[in-house]
Amino acid sequence: MFLKTVIADGEAEQRVIREMKARAAGARGDIELSVRAIMEDVRMRGLEAVEEYSVKFDGQKPYIIGQELLEKACESCPPALIGALLRAAENIRDYHEHMMVRTWEFKRGPGQVLGQTVRGLDRVGIYVPGGTAAYPSSVLMNAIPAKVAGVREIIMVTPPTENLSREVLAAAKIAGVDTVIACGGVQAVAALTYGASLIPQVDKIVGPGNAYVAAAKKLAFGTVDIDMIAGPSEVLVIADHTANPTYVAADLLSQAEHDRLASAVLLTDSMAQAQAISAEMERMAKALPRWDIIRDSVENYGCAIVFEDLKDACKMADQVAPEHLEIVTAAPRELLPRIHNAGAVFLGQYAPEPLGDYMAGPCHVLPTSGTARFFSPLSTDTFLKKTSVIEYSREALEALSADIISLAEAEHLNAHANSVRVRFQGTEGDKNA
Repeated sequence: MFLKTVIADGEAEQRVIREMKARAAGARGDIELSVRAIMEDVRMRGLEAVEEYSVKFDGQKPYIIGQELLEKACESCPPALIGALLRAAENIRDYHEHMMVRTWEFKRGPGQVLGQTVRGLDRVGIYVPGGTAAYPSSVLMNAIPAKVAGVREIIMVTPPTENLSREVLAAAKIAGVDTVIACGGVQAVAALTYGASLIPQVDKIVGPGNAYVAAAKKLAFGTVDIDMIAGPSEVLVIADHTANPTYVAADLLSQAEHDRLASAVLLTDSMAQAQAISAEMERMAKALPRWDIIRDSVENYGCAIVFEDLKDACKMADQVAPEHLEIVTAAPRELLPRIHNAGAVFLGQYAPEPLGDYMAGPCHVLPTSGTARFFSPLSTDTFLKKTSVIEYSREALEALSADIISLAEAEHLNAHANSVRVRFQGTEGDKNA
């Protein structure tokens, strides 16, 4: 069979999970060493170092891409593509406006006002790969939630390839990116991290990249914030006998074509369904341009696992914590409460994963490699900072003073205790201060 198939027995499915986790191992030590050296050099020498590495790796110094070039890119793209980008942008904006968290306050009792101020980050950097991995949809998915969150300035960096992607530049214009700079690789991440004249320091870096860029973002964390360290793409489909084999096969292939480390896994309660889907995958895959990538991906990291009960399939799905999870069953919403760990869940025959990649509105920047156990998709929350607000009257503080003093003294923090005590040891006139 094109898609190797195993019967769940308590061990076979666990072996699959171990293999999936192994493929997503961290960056090699030699990559991290070279990345660390470049990051430190840029930190010390700034723009001079950035320019040297840009010439070395990309053949030219970094430069700002003016708004007029972004407008020309929009004009040169096919109208159908611009229309699709505009509609996708509208859906992304609508979804994220619905989930936006606002500043709030409440009164807990007399003299007590508590709350939280919610503000967008000041400046954010978006890394956009160049070459064959230029994805305009990712520009929309990273920039628009930042705009909705109220980020004051968005800086986009992208490698200065010989022919900059007009689609990527058009997406930057549509998404409202403030500044686009032709600079890529580790040196771009380092410049965003430490600041390098032409490229200002940002508060957060988001966006995908190769192993070197991922390692650079990892090293940047702490000086600035990052979205996540993205691993290979993955899809897991739970399908019963009612699922259309052609639809499921097409969805599995849509992730397998990403790269040779991508993972496409089918969980089903029907051996006949697993066989039918495998046959459809092979038939369709051979006609696709990226057949060689698909073949290697499916051979090494694709499989079908047959369970007696789809409830057990849900348990495995939670262990995998996949980036994308499709539930293609007669009643998909019945299984949804059993799913606790997934980047995005797609329900039913007509919610294929590419719908989420491009048009539905939720962000397609999702946790991978099992990190959906504790990470969430990129969203407006990614670009917000929250500050607690506490306001008490004298009477409200006095009512709690003994408790505060007791706790502070138990921790041997006597200055903490004194900070409260002094407010109630003064004269009667101090009460009105």
